[in-house]
Amino acid sequence: MNELNDIVARFATKGTIDSISPLGNGLINDTYIVRTQSPDTPDYVLQRINHHIFTDVEGLQRNIMAVTTHIRRKLTAQGTSDIDRKVLTFIPLADNPEKTFYFDGTSYWRMMLFIPEADTFDVVDTTYSRFAGEAFGNFQAMLVDIPDTLTETIPDFHNMEFRLQQLREAIDTDAVGRLDSVRDIADDLLRRADHMCLAEQLHRQGLLPKRICHCDTKVNNMMFDRQGHVLCVIDLDTVMPSYIFSDYGDFLRTAANTGAEDDPDLSRVNFNMDIFRAFTEGYLSTASAFLTDIEIQNLPYAATLFPYMQAVRFFADYLNGDTYYKTTYPEHNLVRTQAQIRLLESAEASLPAMTDFIAQCRS
Repeated sequence: MNELNDIVARFATKGTIDSISPLGNGLINDTYIVRTQSPDTPDYVLQRINHHIFTDVEGLQRNIMAVTTHIRRKLTAQGTSDIDRKVLTFIPLADNPEKTFYFDGTSYWRMMLFIPEADTFDVVDTTYSRFAGEAFGNFQAMLVDIPDTLTETIPDFHNMEFRLQQLREAIDTDAVGRLDSVRDIADDLLRRADHMCLAEQLHRQGLLPKRICHCDTKVNNMMFDRQGHVLCVIDLDTVMPSYIFSDYGDFLRTAANTGAEDDPDLSRVNFNMDIFRAFTEGYLSTASAFLTDIEIQNLPYAATLFPYMQAVRFFADYLNGDTYYKTTYPEHNLVRTQAQIRLLESAEASLPAMTDFIAQCRS
């Protein structure tokens, strides 16, 4: 704990520190709640940034500061009250007000204001899915005119052509001799390859812009007040340029799956149209003002793209000998692949219904 006190002392906090204890159960960064002794001084959140995943910490923090500063300006111009609860506030270093992270020789650290009387939820139902659609659509809308150029915190994160290149290399190498028994899966995935690279194709044709996206759109990446209203979007590490399909499709991949991501019983895996409708309605209510016709018309494609992309990633890792994703048994990545393909097939079967619903929303 002395080490953490020394880290906190590097930042321009107010008040006397009372306690530091773990906060949440995040899988990427280590997070702590820093309590101060006086009710008149704020509490803080301290995070150790996982620099093995986010290798460009300076670029990461520069992105986050550009985004939060731009949103804060927008909220101020709108006359919004209590802005510190509606956008994350990062604390500068005590000896350098221009810098918002500290390197101790081994780890990178940052601090932000703790938002009191606020909660996150893991519930995935139609109500919270609509909230998520509204929140992430509004997040994108507020950043349409951001003047800063953001970096890719994880290069090629949602680049389908890059993921297929990785798959083809895994097939060609067949590092652990698994290909022969699963060649039908490889053929099935490669059969869809050209269509699933539609986003990159449209972008090269000048028809699909890159936006500033969150790129990790989960229900629990929103903060709610005690009255159930969305305060702000959190967990901004993956905010970067991408196609709007990233935020739209990735949410539905997890939230609209009636089964588990690694469900061994494929009969439980289906694409939940009620979640799709709720999220889409919420998303279009805040995002339709800036979306192009091409972006809106291809939202159903985005709903199929992300189960496909994840199936490709799981399958490539399976062929490579499980070198990326943690597994708990030898066939784990194969089971994950099969579950994602089943979700993909269910979403593909729902494409006409998705297209009809989006048309209804627009009219």
